[in-house]
Order: sequence, then C-alpha cells, then structure tokens
Amino acid sequence: MEDHFLRRRELLATAAATIAAGIPALARAEDKPLVVAINEGVTYGASSVPFAERFREVSDDLQKLLKRPVKFVSVGDYRQLSAGLAEHQYDIAWVHPAHHAIRAMTTQGYRLVALTKGYTEYRVSFLVPSGSTLKSLADLKTARVGAPDEDSITSVIARATLNEANGQLPAMSYVKYQDAVPFMVENGLAAAGVSASSAVVRTWKEKGGKVLASSRPVPIKQLIASPSLSAAQLADVRRYFSELDRTEAGKRRLEAFGVAGFEEFDQARVTGMGKWLGV
Repeated sequence: MEDHFLRRRELLATAAATIAAGIPALARAEDKPLVVAINEGVTYGASSVPFAERFREVSDDLQKLLKRPVKFVSVGDYRQLSAGLAEHQYDIAWVHPAHHAIRAMTTQGYRLVALTKGYTEYRVSFLVPSGSTLKSLADLKTARVGAPDEDSITSVIARATLNEANGQLPAMSYVKYQDAVPFMVENGLAAAGVSASSAVVRTWKEKGGKVLASSRPVPIKQLIASPSLSAAQLADVRRYFSELDRTEAGKRRLEAFGVAGFEEFDQARVTGMGKWLGV
C-alpha cells in the first residue's frame, strides 16, 4: 500500500513539474510580437512620414484586439518579401504585388483578409507614340517593350497580357520606376511602354501619346494572414480592417496606408488569377 502511495505521489510531482515547465513557454509565445509586414511596391515613391509613426494607431488597435504585442515592419524588397512569406515570418502582410500574395495563399497557407478599395481593378496600359504604326498587341511580337521593375505587378500583368495575345513575349527592357517608362518610348529605347499609373498614362495622353491596349483588371494591395492566426483572430482582423472607413477615427488610421478602405472578397476568385499571371 505504501509503495502505491509513493508511486502516486511521484506521478503527481512529475505532472506538476511538466505543467510548471509549460507555463513559461506559453507566456513566451503570448509575448512574442505579431508581425505585420507592409509592402508598398517598388515602382512608386514612399511616404515621407516616419514608418513607425504612420502605423502607431493601427498597431495599438491590433495589440488590444489580439491581446499580444504587435510589430509593424517595412518590407520593400520583393525577394525579402517572398522569402519572409515562404518562411511565415509575417503573421499579417499588406502586399502590393498580387502575384506574391497569390503565391502565399496557394502554396504557403496564407488567407485573404481583404482587398484594398480603389485597387481592385488595376490595369496595365500599353503606351505608344502618336505617330506609331503599331495597331494592336499582335504588332508587339517583334517590338521591344519598356516596363518597370521586372518583378513588379505591372510587369507581371504586362507579360501575362502579351503571352495571352501572342503566345510569346517580345524583347523587354526594364527600369525601376513607372514614370521612367515614357522616357524609354520617347527616346526610341522601346517601341511601346507599359504603366498602370493613372498619372503616367494621363500625362502621356495629354502630350499626344496613344494607348495601344489595356490589360485585364487585377486586384492588388492584398491584405493576407498566415496560418498562425486562429479562425477567430482572422475574423476579428478582417472585421477591424473592413470597418475602418465607417468612422472618423478609422479614416484617420487609413491615412497610414494612403487608401480609402478595405473590403472583404472571395479568396478563390483572387487565387484563380494565379495561372494567368504565371504564379
């Protein structure tokens, strides 16, 4: 009988020690910051407001909502963004280039939180000079096309459009920023140029240039969440972002992103564009 009680006491002591050992580990997991990555594209200029200050209020809101520290990080480099998504370094990510967001959703378990209002029909325009003899995308088969950064969503959409139209790609020349593309066309470095910037396209047309064709619309600036968020947390985050534009305080927080708001959308419809984009 005494052996029985001794054995039982040992088992209880072992169980208590196991539970005690787990408590610090649990506390450490809860104290680990939730990382929110912000990618704003590489072919546009960035805001002059200090990054941490821009997103301070949103960070505070998410910390209260999710009951854990929140850390916002700027990820401008696409290779760093891709690697970070693949390694699940980011719990939430606002991703400008749709192909990187789609890849994260289709192969890395990320889920769509929301689309960004005003960026759900991002189209690429093919720009040619006023005196150009090019009449359609078919005429670009053997022409040189100027485009912004090779891994930008603008160039990805342009290549998808040209592939669909001609079954092949013409020679492509790349520059970093979209507003440098017209210079290439004006100076004979490319027969046509591509841009999705409304300001660039508008200025081009005001100067007498023509738009040869436009691409399909693609939603960009997608807000996605990693599998590290529970279903309940995902629902809370989705509701938070989609309701920001309903209050004055929320609209002030949207100024950090420079957008009008966020809206819920069907993830399957977004990821369905992946094949066309070459993801």
